[in-house]
Formats: sequence, structure tokens, C-alpha cells
Amino acid sequence: MVKGIPVSFGVGIARAVCLSAKETQAVHVDSQPANVEQELKKLHDSIERSTAELNRLHEQVSQEIGAAEAAILDAHLAFLQDPAFAGEMKTQIQEQQLYAVQAVQQVMEHFAAIFESLDDSYMRERAADVRDVGKRMIKNINNPEGDAQEAYTEPFVLVAEDVTPSDTISLPRQLVRAIVAAKGGATSHAAILARSLGIPAVMGAGPELLTQTANGDLVIVDGTSGSIHINPDEETLARYQKQAERERAEMEQLEKLRDLPAQTTDGRRIELVANIGRPEETEAVLAKGAEGVGLFRSEFLFMDREQLPTEEEQFAAYRDAISGMAGKPVIIRTLDVGGDKHLPYLDMPKEENPFLGWRAIRISLDRIDLFKEQLRAILRASAFGKALIMFPMISHVEQIRRAKGLVEEVKQELRQEGIAFDEAIPLGIMIEIPAACLIADALAAEVDFFSIGTNDLVQYTLAVDRMNERLSDLYSYFHPAVLRLIQQVIDASHRNGIWTGMCGEMAADPLAAPLLLGMGLDEFSCNANSLPRVKEQIRRMSYESAQEVAKNALALSTPDEVKTYLASL
Repeated sequence: MVKGIPVSFGVGIARAVCLSAKETQAVHVDSQPANVEQELKKLHDSIERSTAELNRLHEQVSQEIGAAEAAILDAHLAFLQDPAFAGEMKTQIQEQQLYAVQAVQQVMEHFAAIFESLDDSYMRERAADVRDVGKRMIKNINNPEGDAQEAYTEPFVLVAEDVTPSDTISLPRQLVRAIVAAKGGATSHAAILARSLGIPAVMGAGPELLTQTANGDLVIVDGTSGSIHINPDEETLARYQKQAERERAEMEQLEKLRDLPAQTTDGRRIELVANIGRPEETEAVLAKGAEGVGLFRSEFLFMDREQLPTEEEQFAAYRDAISGMAGKPVIIRTLDVGGDKHLPYLDMPKEENPFLGWRAIRISLDRIDLFKEQLRAILRASAFGKALIMFPMISHVEQIRRAKGLVEEVKQELRQEGIAFDEAIPLGIMIEIPAACLIADALAAEVDFFSIGTNDLVQYTLAVDRMNERLSDLYSYFHPAVLRLIQQVIDASHRNGIWTGMCGEMAADPLAAPLLLGMGLDEFSCNANSLPRVKEQIRRMSYESAQEVAKNALALSTPDEVKTYLASL
């Protein structure tokens, strides 16, 4: 047995397909100088084809999963469009008479090495994006006639040294049973996509995975425990086959819950809503039984473009999302960029610590023109259904008061212009900074609701970069400090007569659902594919028993103790 990092739950059993690197490596070439014009054409054709492939994948992921996941590919497209990246390859061919594959290989490794040398973990992660793009280009040079992807005809488990986002997206969904990789962690882009697609996955299994696994080996992947069994004995195989069958039966049962409320056995009603990034995602989340949108990531309207969206463009997107949800609530988060989300046209400064820098509400309150334009668009769209506004990264009461003041200014302008909007539109804030948790009573007096963003709350509370795979074992929303902050926030909101939701990764974890339910969380917002499992957890227990679970979990000392306890329920 090989152990790795569990990143996407579930059991997958099938024969191994070991991802071959031969088509993405620079092939042997003659020692003679290259034909410059011929190699420049190969490079140009490779860039064109790679761009077309990534655009198709981007569209596919946007439609099938969501805009947040599709945004992972934006960095890949940006490299292909960067003159310094492709331009350097062209220079290598012209000046050194290199073959196209050699030029791509050299520039790819040069750029990757630069990124890997940087202190900022987000920028270091870009090395993987550079290599993904470079390998795609080499594949298209080596095989210009057609799709070089493996011809998958039978169910399989993908085994690889490292799995890229494009590898994950390109896998045939009806045949892939699981993904395992020697490298990577729970916060890698491939892991995020595997979870969104519902593919069991284990990353970071180490080099022994590759030495012990060959094409055709029978492999069992337990994405819940991180166990990988290669050519298992009959007893182990039979045990996991029964577990996989139970999971399939559970999924069939979960489908039947779609139109039922998220309600405990003793009658406590919970709002179960979805996170989206584009208005066209509303159809998919309604199909999964979502009761609304708990997080519309408005920043995706600002990304993957060369200039700010206009008020009319924003208005159309918000209106379509609100109308698409047919009267169900839509919480629109105002612009949340900075940190790991950069807008080149916004002249954002290079910062030593971008996650602690000029981002989210700080940008909006500095750029009043930009902020008021977004508020106008949201308020105008609120006339078409049930909209709520949420401000991100609040740490000071003064920030809320300034934001509320600007909302009132915009409302007055719209009244004077005779433009309809919801006069009583609710205003809320993201709770994602420990300081906000500690002054939650004061913040609750200013707003109509809270939404806890656990992704940032965990990293700020534990001083652990959530994108640093080396620290992945320290990043846990089950840490007692995080749990106590969450409890403080929920209690403060209820004392002040408002409600609290959660829109971070923790809200999508079925293991965490009984704990959060018992802590008094009012709303769970997660990706659409996670909704059925979370609903099932809520419906199977009483609120009274969940409160006992929360009491017991909050008395524990370590994240592992909390997880072990929850898994035993």
C-alpha cells in the first residue's frame, strides 16, 4: 500500500494508465542547425493550436463546473499571449538556430526556474502553469496532426508523477475512476478540479507510486483516507468493491433529495445555496437543488479581459443571474481581487505580501469611481429579483460604514434618475479575518448577515499559506482555533438578530456538516456538486444531536482528533 494526501473523497477501482511524458518531452533532433523558417512555422502553429485547445477547455469547464475553476486556465492562456514568453522562443530559433522543441523546452525551464526562485508561494505555483503550457506546446509540435491524448476505451485509474489542470479537465468523465499522483497536494489546481468533478483523488504519494505501478496494474484509490492499493489481495479488493458499491447507491439516493428541504429530523431548516461566478451557471445549480446563490463572485466579470467592464455589462450579468434564479436569493460579493487574483489594467502594485495588501474592500474604498459603478449595476439589477450585497475582507467597522454610505449615495442618485431598485436590499460582509471574528458583535450591529470565508480565515488564523503544498498538513479548518472563531461569529450574529452563512471550502465538506449544523450555522454555500452530500448529512440527524457533536468537537485539542471524532459518527 502507498499513502498520499487525500484530496477528493470516494473510492475508485480500475486498471492503471500511467501518464506518458514522451509526447510532452523534446524529442532527439539532429546536431545540424535547424531550418529557421520551418521551425518558426512549427512554433507559430503550436501556439495557435495550444490557444485553441485551452479556449475549448475554458469554455467546457465554465459550462460543466464553473467560472472559478475555469479561471485556473486563464494563466495558461496569458503565457501563450505573453510576448516575452513566445517571443523569447522565437529569438532562440532565430539567433541560435534551435529546433522549435528545443526553444520551447529551454524557455519553459528558464521561466519555471524564475518562478520557483521567488518567495511568494502564489508566484512559485506559476512554475507548474509554465510547464503545463510548455508541454502542451511540445506535444503539438511533436504531434501536429491530431489529439495526442491516450485512447481511453476502458475504465481506468490515472497514475502520474504530477497531474496538471489540463490533464484533469481532458479526462473522459465516463471512464476515469480515480487520479493518483506522486506530487501535488490538496490546494493544487488539479486537486481543486478533481473535487469539483467528483473524481476520487490522492496526491503527494511520493516516488514509490511510480516505481510500484505499471500500466495494467489493478489499483484501488481511497480518496477519503489517502490509501492506494496496487494489485491488492482478494480480501482487500472485495472490501473496497463493497465500499464503492455503497457509494454508488448513496449517489442514487442523493439524487432523490434534490427537491427536498435541508431540514433536520427535529425541524431545523437550513439554507443550502451555491457558489457561482457567471450568470449562466444558475441553471446547473438549480438542477442540483440549490435554494439560492450564496456567493456570486463578481470578480470573474473583471478577469480575463483588457479593461474594466462597464456598468451596463455588469448590470446585464447581475440581472441575468438574479432572473435565472427565479426569485431565489442571490448574494453578490463586490469586487474581490488582489492576493492571488490580479487585474493588470488596474495598475495593482507589486507587493511583498499580496494576501495582506491592497485587495478586496480596500481597493473598492480607494477607487470610489469603480466601486460606485459596481453598486449602481447591482442595485439596478435588484429590481429583477431577490439580491443581496456582500462586502469582502472587512476588518474595521469604519469600512462597513463607508461602504454603506456609498450605497446610500448611489441609491439617492438612482432615485433622482427614476431608476427602480430594491430599497431594502440586505447588506452583509465576509468574515475571513480573525480581527473580524473578535469584533463580530460590533460588526453585526452594522449589517444584515455574515458569510464566513473559511479559505482565508484558516490561512490568516494559522499563518499558513493555503497555496503552499509544503504546508498542506498544517492547513486545516478543523483546527480548534478556527472552530472557536467560527463559533464566536455565529453566536455574535444570533445575539444581534442576524444570520450567518459560510461560503468557503469547509461548507462543502460532508464531514464538517454535522459540526457546523450544531454550531448554529444558518446557511451553507458551496459548489453545486457538493450540495447533495451536505443536504444528506443535515437531513439524517436532529439539531439537538448536532449540538452535542459541536460541543464534543470544540472540546478537542487537535485537527486530527476533530476529524477522527466526526468520522466516527
